[in-house]
Amino acid sequence: MPAPDKQLSAEQSRQIADTIREEIARRRISRQSLAELAKLSLSTLEKVLGGRRPFTLATTVRLEQALGVSLRKTPEGPAPAAAVNGEVAPDGLGAYSRRAVAWIEGTYVTVRPSFGDKEAIFAYRTEISWDTAASSLVFHESERQDAAYTQYGEVAVPNQSGHIYLVTNRHGQHRLITVARLAISGEMHGIITTLLAGRGSRLTPIAAPIAYLPIKMVANPTFGRVSSDDPNYVAYRQHLRRTTEEPFAMFLPG
Repeated sequence: MPAPDKQLSAEQSRQIADTIREEIARRRISRQSLAELAKLSLSTLEKVLGGRRPFTLATTVRLEQALGVSLRKTPEGPAPAAAVNGEVAPDGLGAYSRRAVAWIEGTYVTVRPSFGDKEAIFAYRTEISWDTAASSLVFHESERQDAAYTQYGEVAVPNQSGHIYLVTNRHGQHRLITVARLAISGEMHGIITTLLAGRGSRLTPIAAPIAYLPIKMVANPTFGRVSSDDPNYVAYRQHLRRTTEEPFAMFLPG
């Protein structure tokens, strides 16, 4: 009769799950892909990563072989940094570790079409940084001409889609920005979906291309409503056109 598969302790299971989530985020692979590499069912992988089932020795060995890393720590060895510091985002934001998303942190010049003038471009500053209390990336906007509409919120980085989501949720009212990031330059291009303020209390859903440019790319950035006579207008317009021409976002006719 074969010996039963040894179950790991709750603490060992938690540390292994943290390390696996960090590896998934760092490598930008899906949980389905990892399950296939480790010859496990996706259901089993989801349960052990979610803490609903302890890791067994056999499951851990398969995952170690698939990832090519050691997941088990000796009693004297250090626990994974994510486990020590709690620097792993909630599952709802992608369960990424701080180290895995450090390349997203920084200051960006954000450009999108002006909603009030079809020939102009609207530009402002966005800071993306790690918030220790929230245990996730957050973003804050500034230098907006319409300061009353300044946004801030959480950043989701799920490994399945390969995209980054900047989410504002104010009392259930959402604004969503979905972007893809260029690995070399650090630019991010995508689409913003929000509400356009009209007369009185009237709000209309609106979508537009958007681009985030690392501030080092723009020697003397212009913020606010940027018209065609501004020195940065041509460059800003080229970045917005790239968003739809490559395309990072598609707008289908009705």
